[in-house]
Amino acid sequence: MRLIFESHATSLDNEANLASGHFDVDLSPLGLKQAGQLGERYRDHDLTAIYCSDLRRAYRTAEIAFPKASVIRDARLRECDYGRLTRHPVKEVEEWKLRCIDSPFPGGESYRQAAQRVASLLAELPADGEFLLIGHRAVYYALEHLLRGAELRAIVAAPWHWQPGWVFEVPGQD
Repeated sequence: MRLIFESHATSLDNEANLASGHFDVDLSPLGLKQAGQLGERYRDHDLTAIYCSDLRRAYRTAEIAFPKASVIRDARLRECDYGRLTRHPVKEVEEWKLRCIDSPFPGGESYRQAAQRVASLLAELPADGEFLLIGHRAVYYALEHLLRGAELRAIVAAPWHWQPGWVFEVPGQD
């Protein structure tokens, strides 16, 4: 199995430096353009299925990128729930991140809980094929942890660097 992870395109909250968490914010004009570019990157891929978070910024990215595809929305691909810190400045949420690896954000969830959500989705995917997942930073953290064995604390602590897709090769089940 091959998984490709793409983060959603730029949202209005991204541009305002707000941490959206589970808040359902739309794409910015720049995000609309980026979503089209995402579709171009995968025009020649024979994707088995496309999954995305059920939050607007992710599913709008998928709808614009793949207007003729059947995209599966799944809440397990959501961002971490920041609870009472939802829509607070990114800098404020960043200060909490390392405290919330195993302990939930106040009124929200932990990164470990978010990773468990992603693990439950991965367990349901067919053993072979190429799958595109469109989600949020917490999904990337979970994939690095679950599929590459990286320590969750180290991934969350590392600076975030956007790139056009991350590929995860998942060995077959014997």
